Amino acid sequence: MRPAFVFLPFYLPTISMAKILLVEDDITFSQLLQGFLQKHGHAIDAVQSVKASVKLLEQNEYDLLLLDYRLPDGNGLEILTIAHEKGRKVPAIIMTSFNDVRTAVKAMQTGAFDYITKPVNPDELMMIMSDALDQKETKAAGSDVVKTDFIRGKSADADKLHEYIDVVAPTDMAIIIQGESGTGKEYAARSIHQQSKRAGKPFVAVDCGALSKDLAASELFGHVKGAFTGAVTDRKGLFETADGGTLFLDEVGNLSYDVQVKLLRALQEKLIQPLGTTKQIQVDVRIITATNDDLVGSVSNGDFRQDLYHRINEFKIQLSPLRSRGKDLELFIDHFIKLSNQELQRNVKSISPEAKKILHQYDWPGNLRELKNVIKRMVLLTQNEIADVGSLPEEMLFSITHSPKPNDSDLKLLNEANEKELIQKTLQKVKFNKSKAAKLLNIDRKTLYSKIERYGLDA
Repeated sequence: MRPAFVFLPFYLPTISMAKILLVEDDITFSQLLQGFLQKHGHAIDAVQSVKASVKLLEQNEYDLLLLDYRLPDGNGLEILTIAHEKGRKVPAIIMTSFNDVRTAVKAMQTGAFDYITKPVNPDELMMIMSDALDQKETKAAGSDVVKTDFIRGKSADADKLHEYIDVVAPTDMAIIIQGESGTGKEYAARSIHQQSKRAGKPFVAVDCGALSKDLAASELFGHVKGAFTGAVTDRKGLFETADGGTLFLDEVGNLSYDVQVKLLRALQEKLIQPLGTTKQIQVDVRIITATNDDLVGSVSNGDFRQDLYHRINEFKIQLSPLRSRGKDLELFIDHFIKLSNQELQRNVKSISPEAKKILHQYDWPGNLRELKNVIKRMVLLTQNEIADVGSLPEEMLFSITHSPKPNDSDLKLLNEANEKELIQKTLQKVKFNKSKAAKLLNIDRKTLYSKIERYGLDA
């Protein structure tokens, strides 16, 4: 059995003191990790179960969650979901012993900042923690901070995307950006804002999936003191904050029906009403929304208002997954190497042919976000000028070796590969709700469970 913590110290980023909730049922590993983090100035609360963590979340505020995936009474994603439902905007890092990239992708879809596999490399953990805490501070400082690590691709898909952006940006049309998780929907929205007549005004981004059902209306429209339990002061909503600029609603399909009604009224009348008051405030906001779901299907199922869908869908932009971007992959690899060298003070010039072959074979379910994280990890773990296979994440190597590609003449394997891909995409689309997946696939749940087990698709 490999140890859960492997010391290979040669770079440790500086991180300001943070209050961290650690949920890990391996007591030895938990104690080792606590000691390591406390030596770096962090305050740690450590528990071993979902139940115990929920109790602490009710009593305390945390800067970061470190969550084991497999726990005696559930998994780390349940804790993250509960934190979101309580309105806690806290980044989470999922730790797992399972070399399975599907677990990581599922974690990212649930709202985790990142994931790390055991045995944990301290340098990699500190790097991810630093990024997570930096992002938290940036969002606290204001959502209109400009991100500069966006690069334009050279593929036909990239040309089409920027052609659409150039055409629609100068208008005030409401836009839906659709694409898989990690394809760069927020970057596309920022590009539209920066090329619009509103560029000098705020760009405010909000992840609707991270808003609790009870607090979503307050976040968007604001509230006055005493509007509800915990409303101790007046608070300006995101619509007011974005007045004159652009409001980007990511994962808009997660908004509750009641909030959808209020959102439609705000867009139609350009008026908002903070909770707890009859006062109406006029706002001038351009709306850009994003989703990795098919909102048309949500409308058909009654989960999303049809009139709201048509109001926000004056123009649709579809982002392609990384696996279909062809020659752009090399461009993005080089770009992320340069960014990582600057941030980590490294001098990596290239990637070995063997490692690059694996990067090209991999299907990148986490898209650009996953590629950026993988390249940064490779640069971190490379002490010379060439990053090799040893710096690749083990779950990626596992995925490549356990997913053999069928040859074009093997009809049975081709059919199985297509079936596996369809089931996997459907599960991701419905956030692993197996009842919904079975309905969409037009099979019964027993058959779906059998195929999930056969193809190893359940994270």
